[in-house]
Amino acid sequence: MDVLTTPKTWWPAPAKLNLMLRITGQRADGYHQLQTVFQLLDYGDRLAFELRDDGQIVKHTPLHGVAASDGLSTRAAQLLQQTCHTCLGVDIYLEKHIPLGGGLGGGSSDAATTLLVLNRLWGCHLSIDALAELGTHLGADVPVFVRGHSAWAEGVGDQLTPMTLPATRYLVVCPPVHLSTASMFADPLLVRDQPPVTFEDFQHGERSNAFTPVARARSTEIDALFRLLAPYATPQLTGSGAAVFCAFAPDDPALEIAARALPKNLSHFIAQGLNCSPLHAMLAGAALDQASFQ
Repeated sequence: MDVLTTPKTWWPAPAKLNLMLRITGQRADGYHQLQTVFQLLDYGDRLAFELRDDGQIVKHTPLHGVAASDGLSTRAAQLLQQTCHTCLGVDIYLEKHIPLGGGLGGGSSDAATTLLVLNRLWGCHLSIDALAELGTHLGADVPVFVRGHSAWAEGVGDQLTPMTLPATRYLVVCPPVHLSTASMFADPLLVRDQPPVTFEDFQHGERSNAFTPVARARSTEIDALFRLLAPYATPQLTGSGAAVFCAFAPDDPALEIAARALPKNLSHFIAQGLNCSPLHAMLAGAALDQASFQ
């Protein structure tokens, strides 16, 4: 029995950071034009899938405050099922580690993992391009997880150019603050017409996030967190918040010192930046195992 059909094989859904984020305009359909850099992490959720022959899609581990039918992994399975016209169904199990509403891409990554793994399990044979296009119907961050590589992104975040980023460790802090993406985009403090930057600007240190002044103005907790972390490294907001992170060289002792300076009850984690998604490596290994098995 190969890994693709072994019951309760757990598949990774990595988190992401936005190493910079600029809003350069707004399209006629209301979507905002962005420039951002996606950094994948070695920290994230895990999902398991068991095939059903009755066509039902059943989520066994719903999230607090999110109906099972509204979860992005469920919606991804439904969209793929409708696209491929398969009669198969699936039981979905989710081991949640990425905090909700932190700007870390948890729901989008769960959706991408669902699309990629069920594409194999259901025998849909869709290309990565086709799966990434499906992902745009689920959320702007889904395509980067489908393609599985840290990337420079433009458009609404769907025009991706793979990047090889230097080895970096990150301290990621998740304050108990909820900042809805819709309300952040609607905030009058948000600057929506920033001049575009280039990849060379990023290489030379451009790390601004258009949402940072909005988040700090709206949340005393986030503002205090920026001030707390500033002596150790440069704090940054990821996405539209609320998670805040600092980047450190792999052997920089300041990371551990900064982590110890955090209040004991403040949720945080330390992660290694990745250029390639562990999900893609696992799927490639599964394909090799399956080929040798056959």
